Amino acid sequence: MHTSTEMARSWSLLLPFALALVASASHAAIVEHTFNVGNLSISQLCQPDRIITGVNGQLPGPTIRASEGDTVVVHLVNESPYGMTIHWHGIFQRGSQWADGPAMVTQCPVQPGGNYTYRFNVTGQEGTLWWHAHFSFLRATVYGALIILPRGGAEAYPFTKPDKEEIVMFGEWWNANVFDLQQMALLTGIPAGPADAYTINGKPGDLYNCSAPNQTHMFEARKNETYLLRIINAALNTPLFFKVANHTFTVVAADACYTTPYKTGVVVVGPGQTVDALMVADATAGRYYMAASPYDSGIPSGPPFSKTVATAVLEYAGGANTTSPPALPQLPGFNDTNTAHRFLSNLTALVLPGKPTVPLAVDTRMFVTVGMGVADCQPEQTLCNRSRTMFASSMNNASFVPPRSTSMLEAHYSNLTAGVYTRDFPDQPPILFDYTADASNNATMQYTTKSTKVRTLRYNETVEMVLQNTRLIAKESHPMHLHGFNFFVLAQGFGNYNQTTAAPQFNLVNPQERNTVLVPTGGWAVIRFVADNPGMWYMHCHFEAHLDLGLGMVFEVQDGPTLDTSLPPPPKDLPQC
Repeated sequence: MHTSTEMARSWSLLLPFALALVASASHAAIVEHTFNVGNLSISQLCQPDRIITGVNGQLPGPTIRASEGDTVVVHLVNESPYGMTIHWHGIFQRGSQWADGPAMVTQCPVQPGGNYTYRFNVTGQEGTLWWHAHFSFLRATVYGALIILPRGGAEAYPFTKPDKEEIVMFGEWWNANVFDLQQMALLTGIPAGPADAYTINGKPGDLYNCSAPNQTHMFEARKNETYLLRIINAALNTPLFFKVANHTFTVVAADACYTTPYKTGVVVVGPGQTVDALMVADATAGRYYMAASPYDSGIPSGPPFSKTVATAVLEYAGGANTTSPPALPQLPGFNDTNTAHRFLSNLTALVLPGKPTVPLAVDTRMFVTVGMGVADCQPEQTLCNRSRTMFASSMNNASFVPPRSTSMLEAHYSNLTAGVYTRDFPDQPPILFDYTADASNNATMQYTTKSTKVRTLRYNETVEMVLQNTRLIAKESHPMHLHGFNFFVLAQGFGNYNQTTAAPQFNLVNPQERNTVLVPTGGWAVIRFVADNPGMWYMHCHFEAHLDLGLGMVFEVQDGPTLDTSLPPPPKDLPQC
């Protein structure tokens, strides 16, 4: 915590020099963008001139391309009618913690008419990441890709250099105003309904009603060329299967971490996750659908979802008659958990010199239940039926509520945490029970309470966390995302976690490294990370509906022993509540 003006003065003297040093090192550059967030008119799904919130008049928003070691500067100008923040999903934000973006965790929202400049460095990171709004449901249309190339360019990839790269970005589309949907869900305690469509690069494709030619994204391929597909799931609430008819993939990275090459006919991505996959255009010249379909992991049943398929078209240059319908791939069933688990559990890291390896000594062990439940109506939920409980979600039976008047990072920095958060997030659930049994799904076990709890960690502490899904309300595969860090996924499986049988199966040699893990439905995942980044770091389900219901918590990481391992003072233009 910081109470001395001397540290702030030291940082103010050091920061310009540090940024200049970073920008000059190894020919690193400053990559600068302006994001004008405002109304955008779009015609889609039988709706002419729908008004959505977008960035620079685009859906998806602009792609940021940088090289490892560059400094990224984004000037956010909020011309929308809503509060706004941007989260740079997967960026560590070392030394730039105030730029992480989650509303009321690291900053107050930028108010309509306001602006804020995000500055951060991308040292030590390469691959496909993305950015999105982190306020209300606005990331449904406020999102874009963030590509970090190796310092040596494509020649430095640890795999065959592709002939071309393509961004394949999935989303979800609502015909209704997404901000209004979120507000109604908040006031009533009833989750918003499912999306009306899925999209690829902002377009639903031609399997939906009223589809026009300009509502299907087109990719051109040349025979026998190799393409690096940068696949990003920006959907709010839905994991997706992805296939290309008559083509296969070789996965080479996930969440901007290189993997051992993995050959597959299907890619599975949860909300928040990214996959880099090589695809060779080795089919007969023609037209082929690229298709994204939902994975519904709910047992016995999950929330309603759209049983539809988003498509784009892969068209070979100089190929067959372009009026003939494209070939459609055979897609997995909506509830094909075996296919999802096979893909998600078989990835391993490509171990490279100088890259992080699994820490073997563990300082803190946590066992954390993640799942659904019920809670009492809150005072601000003026349309909630107070004669009954409402849907909620929780981690270790603590249902997270962000503060309303001060961001958690500001409270942490000033050491004025009273009334903002408490340091009592538990390392174990309050009751040990049969987590995945139908018999456990009763009113007593479902009940949770609202709070703003954090788990405080010493700088450089190694944390091992078992994430255990529960049967309460329904089993479901939750995409758990950790801000500020990558983590190693040591093992995953179904049923109740058993340390005796699971520990010998831990991959301590080349486990996949992620920032978001899809915890198997009715199962568990074991992750491990080193808390070497001071600040307040949100960990939450990347289903937007579950985040609003409370499926989150925050790690408070204390300062290290030096100035550059300590939280810097807030920037002068930090938005105020």
